[in-house]
Amino acid sequence: MMRQHTSVQDRYSRQERFLPIGVEGQRRIESSRVLIVGAGALGSGLAEMLVRAGVGSVTIIDRDYVEWSNLQRQQLYCEQDAQERLPKAVAAERRLRSINSNVHVQGVVADVTVYELNEWAQNQDLILDATDNFDTRLLLNDYAMKHDIPWIYGACVGSYGMSAFFKRGLTPCLSCMMDAIPVGGATCDTAGIISPAVQMTISLQAAEALKWLAGKEEALRNRLVSFDLWSNQYTSLDIRSARKENCASCGSEASYPYLDAKHHRKTEVLCGRDSVQLRPAELRSVNLSEVAQGLKAAGLSVQVNPFLLSSEVDEKHRVVLFADGRILIHGTKDMVQARIIADRLFG
Repeated sequence: MMRQHTSVQDRYSRQERFLPIGVEGQRRIESSRVLIVGAGALGSGLAEMLVRAGVGSVTIIDRDYVEWSNLQRQQLYCEQDAQERLPKAVAAERRLRSINSNVHVQGVVADVTVYELNEWAQNQDLILDATDNFDTRLLLNDYAMKHDIPWIYGACVGSYGMSAFFKRGLTPCLSCMMDAIPVGGATCDTAGIISPAVQMTISLQAAEALKWLAGKEEALRNRLVSFDLWSNQYTSLDIRSARKENCASCGSEASYPYLDAKHHRKTEVLCGRDSVQLRPAELRSVNLSEVAQGLKAAGLSVQVNPFLLSSEVDEKHRVVLFADGRILIHGTKDMVQARIIADRLFG
């Protein structure tokens, strides 16, 4: 994308003077297209960094709206956005366009499924993960592997965060790395989060993004990086040897299982009841006592027995988690809202 305003031609001068990027790297960045999945803490920060860096086109997809609890760490949003309960994608697009009018910014209010990826991920140069659950991440991974689109994983909670760059043929994929990446457990709603952990994760993701978009593949770290800012720990794991030839998501005979409907979480409104059931793709045994402890630590009232736990989320919604992984959200018939509540509590 060509710059439109000659009066601001020095806009990216400091980035161009950084020799590993230079003028040619900046030109490539300005002609790039990036999809960001999620507009929460990670997504809003990543979007602002890349828009300020001059990425030609940024599309950001999110299903949620701005709440007061977001303002502590989600840097694109303001009090008015929370008062109006604006969809995050709408508020993000508005703010990003005011930051850099030369970048094509599009906010999409949607819950990401295969359908949304087929519509918005095609022809992208890079996908950035800013989601809040592993179901969506595994879907992103399979889509990216199938269509040979690089993507950058990122996650954070509490004072902890981690990130890795994935590209078919160059690195293993998320499915290959599942033994090294914690799945489920604490979420920001149950364990809290501090803003520096968000910013550190954003920096790790955005740095790899700029390397790739500037055409500097040799600078990619090829490592799974994790850190805990509170306990002062930093780990860097070389992932190049972790690729599995028989991996269903990136191997020589890949079947991309998470693009198949049978591997998706099943969501349905219960007949005659103001409730939604979420059923995992594969039923699994859940440690209800452990989950209950996390919810209690977050200040929620919890009742638990050997078969299920029940928790009052707010004045309107009650959540029931069964030992086989099924979840009931009482107080709504909105399936998207039910998934948002479940992901906030259980990841």
